[in-house]
Amino acid sequence: MPQAIFPAPDHDHGSCASTAIAHAERLCAARSARLTPTRRHVLETLLASHKPLGAYEIMDRLAAGDGRPAPITVYRALDFLRDNGLVHRIESRNAFVACVREHADSAPVVFLICEHCGAVGEATGGAIADALATSCRAAGFSPKSPVIEIAGVCSHCRQR
Repeated sequence: MPQAIFPAPDHDHGSCASTAIAHAERLCAARSARLTPTRRHVLETLLASHKPLGAYEIMDRLAAGDGRPAPITVYRALDFLRDNGLVHRIESRNAFVACVREHADSAPVVFLICEHCGAVGEATGGAIADALATSCRAAGFSPKSPVIEIAGVCSHCRQR
């Protein structure tokens, strides 16, 4: 069964987060990249929900443990996680969300952002991705981070 774009509110979030951490560990090992304790804590903080968090929100949540980390520490961890495809930046929210899907680095990412609950779903680009790639090639353009953000209401909020 394919993974739902918006997990059900009662889904096994612990399993969801554990699977994402295991993926991060495998990916870092394969790339000989270090998933340091700080990077892991930042990723785990983002995995605590499917809602995007700003860097200062991440710092506040991390402060509950070993004290508030310096902003540069969190930003460096986010840069590493983003460079390795483990988190995405939601530009319209100036926030980050953990990536819970495996996809090609060059594939456009489509974020569906619920205006009611704040959840972010990551959808496949499909035909849109193909059309964007064709347009970029025709223009001689190499996209750095092809992202599409669509605001609306998720199916769970619509059903309430």
